[in-house]
Formats: sequence, structure tokens, C-alpha cells
Amino acid sequence: MTEVELVNVFTHAGRGGNPCPIVIDASNLTAEGMQSVARHFGHESGFVLPAPSGDSDYVFRFWVPRHEMEMCGHATIGALWVLATKGRLPGEQVRIETRSGSVTGYVDRADLGEPSVEISQPVGKVVDLSRAEEEDVLSTLKLSRRDLLDMPVQNPVTSRVKTLIPIKGVRELNELVPDPAQIEACCGRIGSTGLDPYAIEHQGERRFEARQFPKSSGYPEDAATGIAAAALAFGLLRNGLVERNSARITIMQGRAMGSLSEIRVRLGFADGRPVGCLLGGSVTRAEQHVLQPWQVGAEPAR
Repeated sequence: MTEVELVNVFTHAGRGGNPCPIVIDASNLTAEGMQSVARHFGHESGFVLPAPSGDSDYVFRFWVPRHEMEMCGHATIGALWVLATKGRLPGEQVRIETRSGSVTGYVDRADLGEPSVEISQPVGKVVDLSRAEEEDVLSTLKLSRRDLLDMPVQNPVTSRVKTLIPIKGVRELNELVPDPAQIEACCGRIGSTGLDPYAIEHQGERRFEARQFPKSSGYPEDAATGIAAAALAFGLLRNGLVERNSARITIMQGRAMGSLSEIRVRLGFADGRPVGCLLGGSVTRAEQHVLQPWQVGAEPAR
């Protein structure tokens, strides 16, 4: 049997967040079994495996219903949170191997309450789209340049490439209606894994709102996307929308889905230059499930 913990990651005031199935002992699952779990729940799912060497503490893998992902921010945070609540972590700093590279998790239980989790992400690289690529994105979202702030449409990347579209207002942002087939085709043409329109909610308080339309995950929109929020933070820095310091940046997401979520990002600097960021948010446990071997293609225990 396979135990699956369903958690909500990046919750706001105890609600919302991105539902995420977590398997903290996936040693007996094949790749097909992991994908079966993601298909069963219809969400991006995280799987914890033992590390093959002393260079890391765990190996994490991630699946959406249609394919494997190299990295997933909310599943990484969710898996660390579940491991922490079960007393399965080696310490407050955890080394994780993913298919996109090494990630460091930081888990704080100083107040003996619910664990607080942050994970590292590399410094973001931000590239402005060409005029033709920008027109492709706007056409896909049924927008014109008049609907945007006077800023470029950009492809930033930390763990994955996302496309930032600066919408004039939060209301206009949440009126967008995604067309998954058109978004998948557009993302393929511009080398992106998802369109991430965003708007300024309160610049002085470093609070922004975003949506995330994934390229080909098997669902049209995410309620909260950590990797997109990290990429957005570097885009905000590049465009002068946040000052060059490590104060918290808050990204709200999921309002249009009725699942308002909150993602927190802290940029890191060395000698005034950005060197990476920490990504975090609140987690709540939803429920536990037990799947039978025939449901997940698990290998028999040896």
C-alpha cells in the first residue's frame, strides 16, 4: 500500500493554497506508479526517495498527470513540511536532489508549532521577448499592448522558464480566460513552461498578484506556483518594481479560481548583486489516503 498525504501549500489565512499529494516513502513506486498518483489526484505530486550518496539527504521527484517535472516548489515545501511533522528530517537544513539540480530546504520549528519551510532557488535570468514573441503571447491571451503596464513581456528562469506579462490592474488580471490548447502551443513557440500574467497590488508593501497558466500539466491553471513566483520576483527586480533588498515579496495567486493563495519570496544579495532567493509559504494538512498496489503499480516489498 502507498500512503499519500494531501496538503495545501501556500495557503492564505488558513485557506486556499495549491493541493499537493505527497508520498514520503516512494522507494517501491515505479515512474509509472508516480504518474498514476498524479493522475489519481489530478495535481502535481511530490515523491521522496532515499539519497544514493552522502552528498544529499533525499531525492525528490515530481509528476503532473501528463509527465514528470524537473522541479516543483510547492511539492518540495509540502514534502519537507510532512517530513518535519513526522520527525523524519535530519536537521533544520536539508539537502535535496531534484532533476533540475540541488535545492536546500530550511525548516524552522523554534516555536514548537507548525514547521516553517523555505527552499532555495538559483538567481533568476530575465530575457525580454522579441516583438513577434510578445505579439504571440498577447494574441494567445486576447490582450493588446494597451492592457499592459509600460514594461516588457519577459522570460525569466530560476528552475524553469516562465513568461511574465505585466497587466495594468488586478481586476483585469482576474478577468483573463485561459485557452489551454492555445497556451500550450504559444509556450512551445517561445520556449516557456507557462504564462504568468501579474499586476501590482501595493508596490510600497511589495505585494503583487499573479496567475499561472501551465504549458501542459493536464489542468488549465495553478492556484499557487512557487517556481513562477521566484521567477516573477527577479522580473520585479529587473523592472524596478522592488528595491534591491531582502525584504519579503508577497505574491497572491488563485483568486480567479476561488482559492486565494499567498507565496513569499526573499531575494538574496552579495555585494549588491542578486545571488538567489528563498521561497516559502504556509502549509495545511488536508487528508491522508492509502492507495492499493494495483492503483499505483507499486513493486512488491523485498
